[in-house]
Amino acid sequence: MKQLSHSVIAGMVAIAALGLLSSVSRAQSEQSRHKWAIVMHGGAGVIERSSMSPKAEAEYRAGLKQALDAAAAVLDKGGSSLDAVEAAINILEDDPHFNAGRGAVFAADGTNQLDAAIMDGKTMTAGAVADVQRTRHPISLARAVMEKSPHVFLIGEGADAFAAHEKLEQVPRSFFFTERRWQELVRDLTKEGQPIPLRPEGAPAPPAHGKPVAFYETPDAHKWGTVGVVALDRNGNIAAGTSTGGLSAKRWNRVGDSPVIGAGTYASNQSCAVSGTGTGEYFIRLTVARTICALVQYKGMPLQAAADEVIQKQLTAMHGDGGIIALTPDGQMAWSFNTPGMFRAKLAEGGTVQIGIYRDEP
Repeated sequence: MKQLSHSVIAGMVAIAALGLLSSVSRAQSEQSRHKWAIVMHGGAGVIERSSMSPKAEAEYRAGLKQALDAAAAVLDKGGSSLDAVEAAINILEDDPHFNAGRGAVFAADGTNQLDAAIMDGKTMTAGAVADVQRTRHPISLARAVMEKSPHVFLIGEGADAFAAHEKLEQVPRSFFFTERRWQELVRDLTKEGQPIPLRPEGAPAPPAHGKPVAFYETPDAHKWGTVGVVALDRNGNIAAGTSTGGLSAKRWNRVGDSPVIGAGTYASNQSCAVSGTGTGEYFIRLTVARTICALVQYKGMPLQAAADEVIQKQLTAMHGDGGIIALTPDGQMAWSFNTPGMFRAKLAEGGTVQIGIYRDEP
């Protein structure tokens, strides 16, 4: 048998080595690829089965599922956690069932004053807006503030002007009008003995029968209404976003925790991503979102334990109400709330959709 030359043997060894390295590289690549995950909420409050019709419940669950599907589609194609958060919240902002965007509650002066924030866990850059009244998607405006301005927080007419400058869709104030929210404002102001503002220009005419529209749930169901999403992408980056119409009948341009980075919204790849919904004044004082992440980062607490420490113990001890959703870069998902219910949903790559409303659901 003819002996192989040293050069041929060396070449064969080199080819084998390259093949082995390629296999190792592929294995390492598979190991480093993260499974994506999403957690979202649609607000917390006095949400009980006895006060919600089957039709309303089905509509809320369908709204959450639609937003969850939108985020999943982004992540499944290799999109970023930021893109997933924005895509899901855009849908929730257009869904009149939720207190954000179209369907937001009214302030005492008859306007919809919209707040939003978004944060990138990879870079820890953030954007926030408050008292937005003409921009269709406040969460997209918050992202534009983060990515296209040197600032973090814009408010009022200036925020809307920046949105127009960035060619984000502008709409008349009547775009955000829903009869249910308007009647909620009338009820709240009547109870407080405050004057009722004129019906917004361009709003649909009042119901011809003169009777109030049927409410889907009790008046307190959306007392702390907000929508929020946290997401993890295949690159291991997390992000958080929150959008809200705030409190019904609020006065003096009150702003809650949702657009406050560290209170209602926070994300860092070093710890976790959090979006909150609740009594904003307490969330601000407790810096709820950042405190949960600090417990994960500095005390090494599991995410669920950290969330429960802040919501079930610290927030409850201060007599604050609400809840949060959270997610870590290693895929831990959590939610915690001390109200009777919280609209919520989650999904991890390869898993099954989980949607809940009431406290006795998983």
